[in-house]
Amino acid sequence: MAPWFAGRLSRDSFGRTLATCLNSDGVTLAVPQLTSAPTTLAVVGVDSTGSPGYEFYLTGTSAGALEYPELSAALPEGITALHAGSLALVLEPIAPAIERVITEDLPSESLVMIDPNCRPDAIADPGVYRGRLSRILRRTDVVKVSMEDLGYLFPGSPADQAAAALLGQGPGLVLITDGPHPARAFVRDHELSAEVPEVTVVDTLGAGDAVGGAFLAWWSRNALTRQDLNRIDLIREALQASAQVASLTCTRVGAEPPWLSEIAGRPGWRLGADIDR
Repeated sequence: MAPWFAGRLSRDSFGRTLATCLNSDGVTLAVPQLTSAPTTLAVVGVDSTGSPGYEFYLTGTSAGALEYPELSAALPEGITALHAGSLALVLEPIAPAIERVITEDLPSESLVMIDPNCRPDAIADPGVYRGRLSRILRRTDVVKVSMEDLGYLFPGSPADQAAAALLGQGPGLVLITDGPHPARAFVRDHELSAEVPEVTVVDTLGAGDAVGGAFLAWWSRNALTRQDLNRIDLIREALQASAQVASLTCTRVGAEPPWLSEIAGRPGWRLGADIDR
């Protein structure tokens, strides 16, 4: 199934640029109707240590301007996987719409991946946010989190304890990124890790997102499902493949993950008939 984007874009110049980029990348706009609301913005600044900081412009903007009926109607037939997260789990009215779609509308065979990508400055009501995330996690198969996310969700808890807490809420797999340190995967009774290859770092923006996106792309292109998440051998290989993508993303400016042609032949990137099902 071809990828699709079920989000609301603005008809302003930013929104039109985003629509053009998605189209050129082969992504279908599941909600093609543009809104007059301005594009939601996250302005990134980098401090003297190279760490990014964010300022958000959210009120009355496009990303939140999607209600449940339209989002539900936009779901394609035969959906195999859904990825959601970040500001979409904070903004109204799209956040409750996403919750309802995930908990009520998805076919039982559809894989769900969540990346909370917690941004405390954008979370107006932590209690509402945590409650929504907890309900969504009951129907989630894979949750990808950073160490910063865990610090917000489980302050003071070691990563393995936080991963166990997430697994206890419903997901079968927890992926954890930690900058240049090994990416880790937790399933019940197993912990896996994959080294992130050393590269000349130009920009770290999007590296964590690249891990989640690459894992889902690897899993989907190999026609694997939520039922396959008990395959430790496949999780290990997908995690290794994802770490390769994250490292390449850091070699370019902006959140620009590599194309499949750029990673073919790298560790973990065997696809199709080579996978033992």
